[in-house]
Amino acid sequence: MNEALRQALARSRLTDVQAAERIGVDPKTVRRWLSGQKPYARHRWAMADLLDVAEVELWPESGKTDEPPASSLPAGIKKVYPHRWEVPQSAWRQLFESAEREIGVLVYSGLFLADDTGILRIFERKARQGVKVRILLGDPDSSNVELRGEEEGIGKCVVAKTRNALFLYRHIQGTAGIELRLHSTILYNSIYRADEQLLVNHHIYGIPASSAPVLHIDGRKYSDLASTHIESFELAWNESTNLSSVNSPYR
Repeated sequence: MNEALRQALARSRLTDVQAAERIGVDPKTVRRWLSGQKPYARHRWAMADLLDVAEVELWPESGKTDEPPASSLPAGIKKVYPHRWEVPQSAWRQLFESAEREIGVLVYSGLFLADDTGILRIFERKARQGVKVRILLGDPDSSNVELRGEEEGIGKCVVAKTRNALFLYRHIQGTAGIELRLHSTILYNSIYRADEQLLVNHHIYGIPASSAPVLHIDGRKYSDLASTHIESFELAWNESTNLSSVNSPYR
């Protein structure tokens, strides 16, 4: 019996039938997982993302991929995380705490950040200190956000997560120095920026973002590598819509 999976389903208030529908498998398949059978990797990732837990919490035997020693990493790559869920919460906070001029977030939902009160307080405090904070979320009504959920095998979940993130960010929308916008671009990477330091989360077809790799890029050591991603952020920002100018319940 996979007790961890059973408890995670219960916490999410999902039945085996509902979970199966969300990730596109037969309910009997989910019941086999509950009885102890190990799913294929893509199904483990989809289930972990649906339940918002780390894969190793549900299937500890999956283990972790060893990270190459720092000395073998190319210049400018400070650290490599095989999966986003492996990035410790302290790393996200240290990244944004280090900002002296600008914080940037480019995601579809980034719900794990929006749901972290500590991160939101960092954004508020940094904005009061004069740091420009720009948060760029996917437009939940756009076809690309909906398509991303279909590609990940979790249906409308990405749309729902984006709406949840917008709801959670409402607490800081009125803070001077913080601007939220919506974009409808095809997102090839999620970008988290603090000046020249970036955490870049790859998007891979069929794989939830939480299970895809993250690179920590130090733009002070390799400016070209950082500037490529920063330019991408700026292009998406320039094509986005200010949340205050659209007919949205999250304004």
